[in-house]
Amino acid sequence: MSASKVQTNVDLDKERIKCNFNIQELTYIIDGGKHKTLQRRQIENNVFTSGKHEDQVPDECLSLKERYENAVRKSLDYGDLVRNELLAITGLENFGTPILRRTADAFFKEISPLLLHLGMFVPTIMGQCTAEQQAKWLPLALNLEIYGTYAQTELGHGTFIRGLETTATYDSSTEEFVLHTPTLTAYKWWGGGLGKTANHCIVVAQLYTKGKCYGVHTFIVQIRDAETHEPLPGIKVGEIGPKMGFNTADNGYLGFDHYRIPRENMCMKNAQVLKDGTYMKLGNAKLTYGTMVFVRVTLVSDSAFNLAKAATIAVRYSAVRRQSEAKPGAPEPQVLDYPTQQHKLFICISSALAMQFTANWLWKTFTKYLSEMKKGNVDNLPELHALSSCLKAVSTSDAAAYIEQCRLACGGHGYMTSSRLPHIYSFVVATRTYEGDYTVLLLQTARFLIKAWEQAESGVNLTPTVSYLSRACKVKNTWENSSEGIIRSFEAVAAGKIAHCVKNIREKMQNGLDLDEAWLLTTNLLVSAAEAHCRAVLLRVYHEEAKRLTEESSLNVKEVVDQLVQLYLTYWSLERTGDLLRYTSISENNIHQLEKKYEELLAAIRPNAVGLVDAFDICDEILQSTLGAYDGRVYERLMEEALKTPLNSESVNPAFHKYLKPYRQAKL
Repeated sequence: MSASKVQTNVDLDKERIKCNFNIQELTYIIDGGKHKTLQRRQIENNVFTSGKHEDQVPDECLSLKERYENAVRKSLDYGDLVRNELLAITGLENFGTPILRRTADAFFKEISPLLLHLGMFVPTIMGQCTAEQQAKWLPLALNLEIYGTYAQTELGHGTFIRGLETTATYDSSTEEFVLHTPTLTAYKWWGGGLGKTANHCIVVAQLYTKGKCYGVHTFIVQIRDAETHEPLPGIKVGEIGPKMGFNTADNGYLGFDHYRIPRENMCMKNAQVLKDGTYMKLGNAKLTYGTMVFVRVTLVSDSAFNLAKAATIAVRYSAVRRQSEAKPGAPEPQVLDYPTQQHKLFICISSALAMQFTANWLWKTFTKYLSEMKKGNVDNLPELHALSSCLKAVSTSDAAAYIEQCRLACGGHGYMTSSRLPHIYSFVVATRTYEGDYTVLLLQTARFLIKAWEQAESGVNLTPTVSYLSRACKVKNTWENSSEGIIRSFEAVAAGKIAHCVKNIREKMQNGLDLDEAWLLTTNLLVSAAEAHCRAVLLRVYHEEAKRLTEESSLNVKEVVDQLVQLYLTYWSLERTGDLLRYTSISENNIHQLEKKYEELLAAIRPNAVGLVDAFDICDEILQSTLGAYDGRVYERLMEEALKTPLNSESVNPAFHKYLKPYRQAKL
């Protein structure tokens, strides 16, 4: 933890003194082990020692053009650090992991124009290109001799990949693919770094050869001249304009006018087109799903980290901020002492931990299944797809809601961009949509759940995360006010909602509708069922992973982690009382017990609240917040940042003499 050299706020000092668990011990658990914490801190120290992450003028005070140009400069500085120092510590196999991604936050309040170069362009080459193609393209990409991005989404199509309109038609006479944008809606749209930065990109297009369409495939495409950076003939490319956030990412549009690329530029690990135009599948094309799952797992982990940042800011500020007069004549209490504030913030701490534990578990599950898939066993692919879909959807949605809750908990100062909360929120709220829209992903999960229910009815053994459906088919849930009892009740809720969807679809089909029509009319129920399933998975994984990870921990660490898990279980039980009343035997008395338990948990967590966010170990350079710095100098930092704004560079702004004074004189 990089504490400031100046004196720490006295209230934060008192909070840390009364913390009753070993903060560093919990940090090791969150990071996945002491060695990973030490590695991360070494990386962060290397990054911050350079000083290249610092800005003299706050980024938000620059023009849009200036912010982009500054972000390009810092991207190259950060790229040098990654290439020359950080990869030597982590190894290429850990490229793109959270250890590296979190250090980028010190450089960018919003986003790097090269994020997709590192996050999608390079991983796609690694995952979908042959060894020969990797030998050609990876050195260029890793040495930043070319700048890449990923162009999949189009102006008229996003999540529905099969509907993409961009075409790549093979011409055997020249051994080239001809890329074309047939309509306005076929223009590639949203690619980060595409507008002004990238000179190469991965393009997803419909492959045509010998008069037949073989569906979407990926291609490596040069779009700008290597020396002049001008768009190449046949390329129309530009920036899409200001957005709610991500304004340093130069998200772009891209169109092709019968643009030709060599046959060898098709990503050929899993499929290729021979010189004569013959299409061939190679290996297991389903392995290409690995890149998508990698991104979704990353987004679950990113949601956890960004929520941890917001919780750190809001909890520290709430310990420093004093407000109101709880008792006549008494000093103003810390805002963190109010149960309403604890209600807003402690679930954010617990949820950040739940998401991180679940992201780590999901990654281990993915690597296990991927290993099996490489051996030809794809039986678990549907479950993996359903898991990554619903966890991405629910985690990003929860994180966005809780980050906004943290901002609201900081009152007016949370509205300041210097608090960093608006930046964090605008970043995370975008993740709810990209790489799979919330609703669409839950509907994909729902398809898996409906099939699983039908298998359970038939007595077929189910995969682990839906095995509870077999029990639900046979035994009615009985409420039990324990961790396992609550989790089983949430599984009963999910099972009940899935069963209701199945019944609804069957009834509609009996009344003359076909399956597609019956499905469409049931989609609202299906989304609710998929969310309920995901909530049950989150509760079970959080509980079991917390228990496993703290098995050898000190008693106090075990206790405080268990309190967070209990808070999570109890909070969601109270949030979903309607569902529990419908699908379980919970009573009004049981709900009263939950309410009492929730109050007790808030009180038990309160003395350790600052220690818990300290355990996230997010240093000031990454946090970049006036409200959440380790030293708690909230008001001093707010004033220091205010003095940096260009509007304070002169005592009288020219607008006075240009507009205000003449207007006043004209009135006289």
